[in-house]
Amino acid sequence: MDTKLKRDFTKTCTDGWLQGWHERNGGNLSYRMKGQEVDEVRNLLHLDGEWKDIDACVPGLAGEYFMVTGSGKYFRNVELDFEDNVCILRVDETGTKYQIVYGLVNGGRPTSELPSHLMNLEVLKKRDADIRVVYHAHPANTVALTFVLPLDDVVFTREIWEMETECPVVFPQGIGVVPWMVPGKREIGEKTSEIMKTRNVAVWAHHGMFVCGKDFDEAFGLMHTVEKAAEILVKVMSMSDRKLNTITPDDFRALGGPFGVQLDEKYLYEKK
Repeated sequence: MDTKLKRDFTKTCTDGWLQGWHERNGGNLSYRMKGQEVDEVRNLLHLDGEWKDIDACVPGLAGEYFMVTGSGKYFRNVELDFEDNVCILRVDETGTKYQIVYGLVNGGRPTSELPSHLMNLEVLKKRDADIRVVYHAHPANTVALTFVLPLDDVVFTREIWEMETECPVVFPQGIGVVPWMVPGKREIGEKTSEIMKTRNVAVWAHHGMFVCGKDFDEAFGLMHTVEKAAEILVKVMSMSDRKLNTITPDDFRALGGPFGVQLDEKYLYEKK
């Protein structure tokens, strides 16, 4: 296979590895394929494989194809052996089963987070059909903050927004926070999907971050922006228990005109 989709998918995996977000087999990536992208590789697909349970019901994705990283696979190895570490799968007409049609040539299964990915992709498709990427990684500074900040969407968003002016511009809908839950289960997928109905960033406490995007650059850039702001906040908190200067609610409101963003007033509360 030599397609733009394969190159873009691989680049995202490699870039995430180089950032240090994917220790061992940590993290996963999925992409809802376009019709023409499926047609480009149709001669490579095997449509006679076993159908397996998704452990979720996603009828809105019935009949669609997805490129997904494999369970237990290392992001580092995607560029070295794509067919061993990545697969293309399709969802059946009931939205309850999947079939591997390409890849994972040495055996294995899609990411253990497949239910979460597909549940999120279904919600995102309903919200905006152009959103096709869901990316999960373990950026250290964001995870660290889940041990010291309240696991509250409003507080977490505000603290991250204050670290860089571009943050409310890049993700004006804010951040949703999921309390610690067992990964790979339907319940955490449902909780994350609720966030993705209105937002593009979900933080899993003591675990990592989920983001979405219309393409790989947008999803990766969103993850990178949140994590950089988290790194700044970690540094600020290590220097002092208070901020001498910060961006005020009125400063945030002033971004609306020049950047065309509408910020929810719930994030612009006056701090005590």
